[in-house]
Amino acid sequence: MMSSSAPENPISMPPALTVSALNQAVARMLERNFPLAWVSGEISNFTRAASGHWYFTLKDEAAQVRAVMFRGRAQYADFMPREGDKVEVRALVTLYAPRGDYQLNVEAIRRSGIGNLYEAFLRLKERLAAEGLFDAARKRPLPVFARNIGIVTSPQAAALRDILTTLRRRAPHVNVILYPAPVQGEGAGAKIAQAIGAASARAECDVLLVCRGGGSIEDLWSFNEEVVARAIAACSIPVVSGVGHETDFTIADFAADLRAPTPTAAAELAATPRDEWLATLAMHGDDLGRALKRRLADAAQSLDWLAHRLVSPSSYIAHGRLKLHHLQSRLAHATRAPLTQARFATMHLQTRLAAQLPDTAAHRARLAEHARRLATQMTNCGTLRRGALASLTAQLELLSPQRTLDRGYAMIVDERGGIVRAPRQIKAGQRLGVTLAEGSADIGVASVQPKLA
Repeated sequence: MMSSSAPENPISMPPALTVSALNQAVARMLERNFPLAWVSGEISNFTRAASGHWYFTLKDEAAQVRAVMFRGRAQYADFMPREGDKVEVRALVTLYAPRGDYQLNVEAIRRSGIGNLYEAFLRLKERLAAEGLFDAARKRPLPVFARNIGIVTSPQAAALRDILTTLRRRAPHVNVILYPAPVQGEGAGAKIAQAIGAASARAECDVLLVCRGGGSIEDLWSFNEEVVARAIAACSIPVVSGVGHETDFTIADFAADLRAPTPTAAAELAATPRDEWLATLAMHGDDLGRALKRRLADAAQSLDWLAHRLVSPSSYIAHGRLKLHHLQSRLAHATRAPLTQARFATMHLQTRLAAQLPDTAAHRARLAEHARRLATQMTNCGTLRRGALASLTAQLELLSPQRTLDRGYAMIVDERGGIVRAPRQIKAGQRLGVTLAEGSADIGVASVQPKLA
């Protein structure tokens, strides 16, 4: 009977890969074998995510591939792709592992064909600049008052309608001369150059506008052709270039005397508004009136000044007196000069004499010392005398009658002011004066009692 258990030595098998590991290996292989490269195609299914990343499909007639351009790269793109745009992308071939989708990680994007056209643009610009075709010294100023303005553009161009509308609004007095020429397509550059040459030869306008509306670099390429640049440089009329939008630059812009950001701006630069001219004329009229009044006032003032210059004979005599007085002053000064010199000589001799006198500084110092000692002695003597005087004053104060009165005694005087010392000096009914410590009083004597033995 056969056993149903597994064999003891099964055949060894390699471990199975996970889907994640497989996708990561394929991604590394793609990135290693396909370095950064430019790929051209048409934009389809374009989406701009909230994160700023761009997701789209790049396709041609036979195939398509998914592509992603992350925000850090997309923010440097100079345009926003749209459905159907022909573009060229610089991308790394890789694999989005979570879905297993083969895709392109886009590093840079440009419109299809722009790379070659832009290189041709830079080469031509560099060559013409080296020839001096763009030098600022060649640029001519626009006329201040343009009566006739020429326009080189297509009669069907929207730019022509914008220019005419602007001129009609700003300067209806200006005459407009159109030199028609196609502004794009095969041979358009040569026809633009012919129109510029015709305007230069006819010389019937004051300024020439070379204009067209915006578009892609391919649409504007006619204005990047050398023949147009040389025609503008050779034109006998100042040329204003107004091609495309503000961000569009063409070779014609560099060759022109002045570049305008748009055709409308070119019309505004070429024609000053009529209202501005009228305001300027009114201002000049006011200036002229003020200048005339100022000149009349200056003439009147000059007339007054000339009248003051008509001097009478009395004025001549007064002037002569002044001159004589001046001469007298000069004569007096001339006579005082020797005296002044003699005075200065005397002072100099005195200085020399003082220098020859003996030095009395030591004697003066000794005299000052004696004076100091004398002053000290006088001060000490005065101090002693003041002390003695203070002692005598104190003794006198002790003997002062006022001190006696302050102790409660009184001093009696008779009518004559004599001091009463004995009862015999007093009579009954006599009036006496009593001097107390704090005042005096008059008293009458009623009776007198002699002192008993």
